[in-house]
Amino acid sequence: MTSRSSRLEALGAYLPPTVQTTAELVAQVSGTQEFDLQRITGVAERRVHDPRPEAGEDSYGLALRAARDCLGNSRYEAADLDVVISASITRFQDGGRFAFEPSFARQLAGELGARRAIHFDVSNACAGMLTGVYLLDRLIRAGVARNGLVVSGEQATKVAETAAAEITDSYDPQFASLSVGDSAAAVILDESVDEADRIHYVEMMTCAEYSHLCLGMPSDRTEGIALYTDNKQMHKRDRLRLWPTFHGDVLAKQGRSFADEEFDYIVQHQVGTRFVEFVNRTGEEVFGTGMPRSLSVVERFGNTATTSHFLVLREHLKAGTARPGGKFLLVPAASGVVAGALSATISTMGV
Repeated sequence: MTSRSSRLEALGAYLPPTVQTTAELVAQVSGTQEFDLQRITGVAERRVHDPRPEAGEDSYGLALRAARDCLGNSRYEAADLDVVISASITRFQDGGRFAFEPSFARQLAGELGARRAIHFDVSNACAGMLTGVYLLDRLIRAGVARNGLVVSGEQATKVAETAAAEITDSYDPQFASLSVGDSAAAVILDESVDEADRIHYVEMMTCAEYSHLCLGMPSDRTEGIALYTDNKQMHKRDRLRLWPTFHGDVLAKQGRSFADEEFDYIVQHQVGTRFVEFVNRTGEEVFGTGMPRSLSVVERFGNTATTSHFLVLREHLKAGTARPGGKFLLVPAASGVVAGALSATISTMGV
């Protein structure tokens, strides 16, 4: 039996044109403003959706634009797709309604013209897109699908609006909400026929005992949607060690070490500049070796939830600050708590 592998064939994204600086956001905070949000998070600005329904920048509209951009960079037409997976956390549609049915994947497949595609939504917090890639990779490896699209649109600044209205100080559980930004991303996978374009592995794990540390839900004070995060506990050293410990175990089963992987680039979840630095430093301690070059866009876009890793790839590949043919490591970090690793060599992906 011939073993199959998948690759990242094309990538697309959409960023709302409206830019909001951190200073502008902090000016909206109704409670105390005695904190330096930019220094704490490293976020200088983020993109913010246009709230007018006709702008089409709700979660669904953002996802649709990213999917179309991705197809524009791909050798496939929508009708060629075998699978469509939607991974949005935020599900705003039709003027602010939080929608669950019909699924975003079904609607996107229909509107794009992927009428014969299997379609379903996944929900795994900020690891949603990587979870979609994990599932699609397995479908391609099993020979069930030839290709597919994973897409997400995040109207995340809704939680920042709630936080600005309700927050009291930097220890408030909604403080992390001030670091988010709006965006959408989409990626197409198909079968790899060349090691120069291949997902070598994608593995994930959940430590559910920490699931209470970051919860999204309706606000308990207003009609807004809110995100409550215990930042101190979420970023404790034992939580940061989950990724390198798990990744090290995956590699040990293959008789390999982290140094053996010879990664050129690492992309952490874009929580903030300090978080990225801390996780990379923890990785060095656990693996006993230096980290590859760390790629980031959090300074310009904030924490864009499910889309963050793919925005980083797109921005750096388009700018030429990450070279084609490089070996990339994408590391999820999501509420749940979810950790894992995606290893891929990317040479000809359309961006």
